[in-house]
Amino acid sequence: VQLQASGGGLVQAGGSLRLSCETSERTNNNYNVGWFRQAPGTEREFVAAIRRTGGYTYYADSVKGRFTISRDNAKNTVYLQMTSLKPEDTAVYYCAAGTGILSTISWPSAYGYWGQETLVTVSS
Repeated sequence: VQLQASGGGLVQAGGSLRLSCETSERTNNNYNVGWFRQAPGTEREFVAAIRRTGGYTYYADSVKGRFTISRDNAKNTVYLQMTSLKPEDTAVYYCAAGTGILSTISWPSAYGYWGQETLVTVSS
């Protein structure tokens, strides 16, 4: 599966952005899809994921209540709606697809397919 992320940009603190991850094939029932981010000088970290079956969603504590991951099966697209953005959300964001078990849903190593980065910059 191929993934293409888009939607990044510059936004003021408190604002919103929606990232999109378009996939070359359906992910529902086939792939877990996750969003990860990496700020300069830091490790890549888990942000959110949606399971391939059941549509269950998972979030990092740092974004819970502010970010929402969703999937549009008709468009083969997974979204990350980000609200109440903070300067510490500034990072390059990646979407990824994988078939790992539930306990690995937040592990970058559980995703075998990655899209290109999209930069999110939140100004204070």
